[in-house]
Amino acid sequence: MKSVMLFILAAMLLQPAFSQSEKYVGAMKKNIAAIDSALSKNEFSSLTDIAAGFERIGDAEKTQWLPFYYAAYCRITLAFVKNEVSENDIIADKVDELIAKAVALEKNNSELSLLKAMNTSLRMLVNPMQRWMEFGPKMQQYSQDAMTQDPTNPRPYWFNGVSLKNTPVEFGGGCGNAKPLLDKALELYAGFTPASELHPNWGKQVCEKEVAGCK
Repeated sequence: MKSVMLFILAAMLLQPAFSQSEKYVGAMKKNIAAIDSALSKNEFSSLTDIAAGFERIGDAEKTQWLPFYYAAYCRITLAFVKNEVSENDIIADKVDELIAKAVALEKNNSELSLLKAMNTSLRMLVNPMQRWMEFGPKMQQYSQDAMTQDPTNPRPYWFNGVSLKNTPVEFGGGCGNAKPLLDKALELYAGFTPASELHPNWGKQVCEKEVAGCK
């Protein structure tokens, strides 16, 4: 009887933790689905609200890095889509704050290093000719870190490929130099499995379009 009572007591104590976990997973899945919907319908402005939702989840959960990752990803994605470079530094400052919160919870993470590379690219695009010397090497280092931290992650190769594709040929860019990286990304996408249903699993379709544009 004593052991039964102890089991029931333990189950009662654990129930709030399980409920909180289920609530977290449910909220994350809902917001991730909202990202997919916004991108598929070209409703990019909604990414601001989705980012704010992820940030609220992160502030509530305290120990989870993924909400801050997705909040940063939403803001970076919207900035690239809008392409209003005069706003890039303000957006990048906010993204830096979000990435810092995620990194405080998850060190040496490939996905977070990639976000750093993408955010550095945002800053550089304000004035590429003037800012390349400051931000170009940082962007390359963050990309390399992402590849080293997880060699199976296709997104750093995608990002490097897109960056080269959009770089003038006279500066070492163009499809000729970009396509091997994009092809490598597609190869990795084919075998990539995210760590969980909440972990990043985006980019394959975009990569396929970039490759098709280089044929």
